[in-house]
Amino acid sequence: MRNFTQSSRVVIKIGTSTLSTPDGINTAYFTALAEQVAALKAAGRQVIIVTSGAIGMGAKRLRLNGPVVDLKLRQACAAIGQPLLMHEYHKAFAEHDIIVSQVLLTAEVLSRRKTYLNLRNAVEALLRLGVVPVVNENDSISTAEIGTAFGDNDKLSALVASKIDADLLLMLTDIDALYDKDPRRCPDAQPIRLVRDITADIEKAAGRKKGSLYSTGGMKSKIAAARIAALAGCRIVLADGRESNVIRRILDGEPLGTLFMPKGKLANRARWILNCEPEGVVRIDAGAMAALRRRKSLLPSGVIGIEGHFEAGAVVMINDAAKALTSLSADELRELAGKHSAEIRDRLGKDRRDVVAVPEDIVFLDP
Repeated sequence: MRNFTQSSRVVIKIGTSTLSTPDGINTAYFTALAEQVAALKAAGRQVIIVTSGAIGMGAKRLRLNGPVVDLKLRQACAAIGQPLLMHEYHKAFAEHDIIVSQVLLTAEVLSRRKTYLNLRNAVEALLRLGVVPVVNENDSISTAEIGTAFGDNDKLSALVASKIDADLLLMLTDIDALYDKDPRRCPDAQPIRLVRDITADIEKAAGRKKGSLYSTGGMKSKIAAARIAALAGCRIVLADGRESNVIRRILDGEPLGTLFMPKGKLANRARWILNCEPEGVVRIDAGAMAALRRRKSLLPSGVIGIEGHFEAGAVVMINDAAKALTSLSADELRELAGKHSAEIRDRLGKDRRDVVAVPEDIVFLDP
């Protein structure tokens, strides 16, 4: 289980608190990180870094005290901090003759099939060139209000690992493991070294506590991220990024942190659908849902309600049970709900599919 000798593509997620000190940038950490990544590359591994820290570095440059809550101020801090962050990566990795690249993402990029494929191709090209992509959320423009935010870089790291078929995701933070209870309040709390399946008990152990001063993630977000990566057949190790040579030691099999085991491996397209933020909801009757469970297409005759506004080709929820890539827009579905499939082409044209969604484009939340 801790044998990572065959892990050829590694995603390393580094949290804000690991990259910074109370006074500013933790330059020594960037130096140590570059040394460890250089060793991985020398061993023939490809490495992608998902970084936090832009907002925190911007806030410290502005000498702000306390958490940055205001949205516009967070965006401003990110715009200031992002070049500072990348400067540290460029400087540290140049000592090992390694080129790094900046990749800024919004949730919208990964939710649109065309831009997702373009991103995947670009990252693959960078890896072939021996470059280390440094990925971060584009916090200067990402907002939850317009649906372009990931929520935290834990989720982003898992999505990146899923999209590029990584073998291993290292989530390096200021927490040394998942515990069976909150170690800050319970002296008898014990670390959980291995998680084979993310059960209700595991989620309960994660608690609800948020992240540190400038970060947004907490243990609960890390569990949610592990679930995403596990469905891509990717192992995940959660560990304290401040441990000496933590990356090398994990890859050597040392039992640091918590290891989350993969749960099968969904096809890439199915993972993309499953991880997309839905743009609306299609309500269907019990008979239609039973047919979907038997791997049948979703027909308009089974549709009983539409929520939201979306175009054909959008990912939508099917009741609360599945996600699907719909062939029809919300307005078209409202017009055709409950009607026979033949009416689709009669009303919309013969070039249109006569189903709402085909089995290959329907993914249940409990795969």
